[in-house]
Amino acid sequence: MDNKDMEEKQKTSEKKIENTEGDKIDPAQKLADKEKELEKCQEKVLRLAADLENFKKRIEREKSDYMKYALESFAKELLPFLDNLERAVTSAKDSRDFDKLIEGLDLTMSGHLKTLERFGLKAFTAEGQKFDPNLHEALTVQEQDGVKENIVIKELLKGYSLHERILRPALVVVSKKCNRGE
Repeated sequence: MDNKDMEEKQKTSEKKIENTEGDKIDPAQKLADKEKELEKCQEKVLRLAADLENFKKRIEREKSDYMKYALESFAKELLPFLDNLERAVTSAKDSRDFDKLIEGLDLTMSGHLKTLERFGLKAFTAEGQKFDPNLHEALTVQEQDGVKENIVIKELLKGYSLHERILRPALVVVSKKCNRGE
């Protein structure tokens, strides 16, 4: 290659490159523009990552607070029953009228169960029902005349469900077949 060809090649490489619109763009300027764009994108990614981390921390704090105070409204609903029980004990100590005490306790217990039902807790009866291991826990079996086998003949402790889920099965006595005369 002679000097003339080299000079021509250098001039060509130094010329600005035309883009699709016909404007002349310096490759160094194009590179600088792309580097600025990359820098902006990196800053944006860093900001988004920081925002995501802050969001995670906020959600964790809110979850922690929610778990800590989730039972607040439920607890407030139970306070009147504690007050009623305290009054019943005080009244029983003062008057010794046990009929009034029993009446007051029955009313308090009835109100308490209604409040629990508003929160989804329900008692279910087992006595007279066919034994179901999903609902009942048999403590013993007992022969009982005139009762079919596997029927709950006595409920020792009530069962409770919370929003369709068994919270505690009923503790029961279940009938078994009589073996008389065999």
